[in-house]
Amino acid sequence: MIGKCEQKDFDDIFEIINDAASAYRGVIPADRWHEPYMTEEELKRQIDEGVQFWSYSEDGEIAGVMGIQFKKDVTLIRHAYVRTTQRNKGIGSKLLDHLRSISVTPVLIGTWADAKWAIEFYQKHGFRLLPKEEKNNLLRKYWTIPVRQIETSVVLASSDWENK
Repeated sequence: MIGKCEQKDFDDIFEIINDAASAYRGVIPADRWHEPYMTEEELKRQIDEGVQFWSYSEDGEIAGVMGIQFKKDVTLIRHAYVRTTQRNKGIGSKLLDHLRSISVTPVLIGTWADAKWAIEFYQKHGFRLLPKEEKNNLLRKYWTIPVRQIETSVVLASSDWENK
């Protein structure tokens, strides 16, 4: 079941993000990795900046979360994570499909350049990798991330994306 997360779900969101982010350990640049991967303060900041989290639950337990952020003329998919024990069951696909259905603007997704599985997941869902220069411009325009993260990330766009 997919539902919009509420304040009461904060601890589950935090736990799932940090559990699932373990897949990035040793993949993303060492200078970008830290424990926990996302602090409680950073998660609160993301929510305060407009990231709305949605969850997929089974038997009363949240198995995955994905954020959506409406920014100017685009929709950003943010922080897509599924519990390590629940991976490869279609949960991420269900969440992504739902968030795309509530978006009225082109969708952009940023992820780590070396997270090949994540890139392939989004490509399987019709997203395309954007060229480096466009990616850099978009990360500066719509995200608030350090320069080093811009250097080591990619952006994927939905099929209705036209360079803005």
